[in-house]
Amino acid sequence: MLTLVGTREQFVQPKTCLRATMQLKAPTRPKLSSCFVPQRDCNQYCALIPGLPEDLAKICLALVPRSHFPVMGGVSKRWMSFLENKELVTVRKEVGKLEEYVYVLTANSGAKGSHWEVLEGQGQKNTPLPPMPGPTKAGFGVIVLDGKLIVVAGYDADHGKERVSDEVYKYDPFLNRWTVLSKMNVARCDFACAEVDGVIYVAGGFGPSGDSLSSVEVYDPEQNKWMLIEGLRRPRWGCFGCSFEGKMYVMGGRSSFTIGNSRSIDVYNTNNHAWGEVKNGCVMVTAHAVLGEKLFCIEWKNQRSLAIFNPADNSWQKVPVPLTGSSSTRFSLGIHEGKLLLFSMEEEPGYQTLMYDPAAPTGSEWCTSKLKPSGLCLCSVTIKA
Repeated sequence: MLTLVGTREQFVQPKTCLRATMQLKAPTRPKLSSCFVPQRDCNQYCALIPGLPEDLAKICLALVPRSHFPVMGGVSKRWMSFLENKELVTVRKEVGKLEEYVYVLTANSGAKGSHWEVLEGQGQKNTPLPPMPGPTKAGFGVIVLDGKLIVVAGYDADHGKERVSDEVYKYDPFLNRWTVLSKMNVARCDFACAEVDGVIYVAGGFGPSGDSLSSVEVYDPEQNKWMLIEGLRRPRWGCFGCSFEGKMYVMGGRSSFTIGNSRSIDVYNTNNHAWGEVKNGCVMVTAHAVLGEKLFCIEWKNQRSLAIFNPADNSWQKVPVPLTGSSSTRFSLGIHEGKLLLFSMEEEPGYQTLMYDPAAPTGSEWCTSKLKPSGLCLCSVTIKA
């Protein structure tokens, strides 16, 4: 189970809209017996563990705690290939060895840049990730795909929105390293993005010329390729995305500078490749998270209330947030073990991370968590792999 979370801050239409049709197939586990290396080299390149059947060897490697994977990757090309493959997550799930970690983009002290870190509980020090490639960015999108953290586009934080990016980076938690993926067709920032059925969808945002976009593109990890598809009905920026049952939901943000905030929800059906619309959305969302089959939002005008969206009937529910310290605290949302985390986005001495359990009995939904970023939380994702 992979969960995506982010904030409102994370994050031209071409005059001629390019459309392409992609055959997006659900990820399938590759055959285990594929080997085309000459027989004399088979022991060196094909056998994961000499003398063991391939399935059993993969189970043996999957049972190892993932903290050892970066070192294991140096054992052989075959081990590295298996550790990089999405099949590893499938095998670890089959043998009950999935581990859940919360990754947070944290503001450095003195507001000098930011860094990614893994949150640790029970008073342990959080573990920093290697620096992300490229310049420091803002307005980018964050998605979890096949157990990997994907960071999409954005703009150069040191030079402003005149330097909008089309670059895409992938962080592999098994090997603890960043790699560069194929660039997008359209550079953009402040857009909506989500993973739907094993592929990434990106919609709207600002382009290099400063115009709001209606273009939409999709990333196929099997081909490492971006393709433009049918665009939004109208340009939209400052929005965010999420997915439910094979559909991409785009909400929040604005359609233009003059119309104001949009309450409409654009919904893309991946089965018939068409956009629809739902009227009752949220506006000016500063934080959002998907937990189970519901969307949790915090609106800019009301940081003391959770707005919970149920896509089954397009209904909204409001849940009050308890007061902790200053009533002006703004939150970023995270997910851990089926519960919602509320990280502070402001300096508030003594603040303990609030945790909301939607499955708890009435009156006991709220408690605190020991998980806490080392600085202000800009966004977070949870990876179970």
